[in-house]
Amino acid sequence: MSDTSDGPAPERHTAFRRLHHGDRPLLLPNAWDHASAAALVRRGFPAIGTTSLGVAAAAGLPDATGAARDGTLALARGIARLPALVTVDIEGGFGDRPEEVAAVAAELDRAGVVGVNIEDGRPDGTLAPLARQYAVIEAVKERVPRLFVNARTDTHWLAAIGGGTPPSLATTAERIEAYVRAGADGIFVPALTDEQDIGALADDLGETPLNILFTPGRHTYERLAELGVRRISCGSLLFRAALDHAVDLAWSIAAHPGAPARVEQAADLPGYAEAQSLADDFTNDVTTADPT
Repeated sequence: MSDTSDGPAPERHTAFRRLHHGDRPLLLPNAWDHASAAALVRRGFPAIGTTSLGVAAAAGLPDATGAARDGTLALARGIARLPALVTVDIEGGFGDRPEEVAAVAAELDRAGVVGVNIEDGRPDGTLAPLARQYAVIEAVKERVPRLFVNARTDTHWLAAIGGGTPPSLATTAERIEAYVRAGADGIFVPALTDEQDIGALADDLGETPLNILFTPGRHTYERLAELGVRRISCGSLLFRAALDHAVDLAWSIAAHPGAPARVEQAADLPGYAEAQSLADDFTNDVTTADPT
């Protein structure tokens, strides 16, 4: 049984899908809190995502374990009120059974979220059984058919963070094909950097959008567009950059030898009033707002 009685207007879902099929790839910046989300929307991004690492780390929790479930859902309910299309990273789905993941997806849909990202990587460094992940995607699409499901496979990601050798493209393709059959609206393969492989996957997927994680030094927006990528995610990049810049600025104020010269640049940062005004973009109190 589908669950589409509440949530965002149908045209918002249509608009989000259309962003994956335009003349240019959708560049999706990922927020980790209300302020970062509001700032990105003010800058003019039509759609934003969340970063599970940023949300978890900012709360002192580990990523990819489900520990940040409550914080993620609370953040989603808040930023869904912004004048932008919001998709949420729900890690492995915040549930053991497919119906539990589908219930999470339905809750997000009712809050006004138009998409979710679901990964098949597990905290122990293994991949979820293919049949289980198929069932998860299928359950979500049956419960909330209008929700854009970006199915993430961690075949290359787990190898990258573990220092191992990436699997053959055939291994990744097997999972991708299953996820598309289950109803996935988009496919995400983080840590896939080889241009030939990216182009081959984009061609094989046809009308199903391929999402690639932007890797500084390896990718450019223009080249990924040429390869047929339809969605380019920033992942945790913006969160990590914010941490790096904040620490460097603090260090440079103390004039430590060799510290980056950030002090002069700080004069061009948003002022107190502008930062404070980001709260004005949330028209209701998160704790009392009706998510529908």
